[in-house]
Amino acid sequence: MPTIKDVSKLAGVSVATVSRYLNKNGYVSKEAAETIAEVIEKLNYRPNNIARSLAGMKTATIGLMVPDILNPFFPELARSIEDAANEYGYTVMLCNTDNDSAKEQKYIDTLIQKQVDGIIISSYTIKPEHLTGLQKQSIPVVLMDNVFSSDSIVSLTVENRQGGELAVQHLLERGCSKIAHICGPLSITSSRDRTAGFEHACRGTDWFTPSLIGYSDFTVKGGYTAMMDLLALHPNLDGVFASNDLMAAGALKALQETDHKVPQDVKVIGFDGIGLEMLNPELSTIAQPIYKLGKTAMDSLIGLIRKESDIMTDQVFPVTLHAKQSTMN
Repeated sequence: MPTIKDVSKLAGVSVATVSRYLNKNGYVSKEAAETIAEVIEKLNYRPNNIARSLAGMKTATIGLMVPDILNPFFPELARSIEDAANEYGYTVMLCNTDNDSAKEQKYIDTLIQKQVDGIIISSYTIKPEHLTGLQKQSIPVVLMDNVFSSDSIVSLTVENRQGGELAVQHLLERGCSKIAHICGPLSITSSRDRTAGFEHACRGTDWFTPSLIGYSDFTVKGGYTAMMDLLALHPNLDGVFASNDLMAAGALKALQETDHKVPQDVKVIGFDGIGLEMLNPELSTIAQPIYKLGKTAMDSLIGLIRKESDIMTDQVFPVTLHAKQSTMN
């Protein structure tokens, strides 16, 4: 098997230059980079990541922890992170935690044993001590869709509260006069913020009552059940804002089964902006910039791995209204 020394000798550069090229860390001239790339291809050289990790070098792998891989939001997020990681020469290890804190801790232990260079965590059950524990072991962490009151943790979120307000404003502008809300789990920060936005936008109306808020679990089935319960309490409601697109899809199913026409009788809007083109009518949604979130998460993690000093620790991204058939008639 060819070694890094073989590449160095044939390319006419130092081993350190080849190492900087492989790790994408440090300056390598364009001419040297092109020569090294040609030699690597000619020799079919493959870096020995195990040997590199034993030598205290980087393994060029990162961990990605998500709570529910069946939710289309997370495969879209994983794709953007993987694309960005590939540009940096990194491989992604995907861990699906099923919102299980014990499983989450097991994955963290496994990723530490695998000597990953860093971890991106999208979790509703992660605790601050888990993150600080990783940092104490010099493992960089980027947290997504969650915020802890710590200046040392890089976190990426979106304008959840503003998104909830935007959804209600859109329904009001479309002529709705009694709007219900399907809230996600109250243990989740983003869910609470979206509901807070809904309540703020409804404040002062003569129709709002707390019973217009139903509770679910971010699933299609949960959205369906919550919608049925809301219809039983408020058969004259004419608008629904669900805290994610899957619950909105469940709400659409419930409305169709109870002979409510969407959007003529009831208008529905979700949150996330995931690809659900198969729904009929197509779902209006408050869209998160999913691809940008994933790329920024990977960029930030690389910055932490390289010990850069100018990384923002609390990044908040705007959301966008995507009005489609479920609210437009």
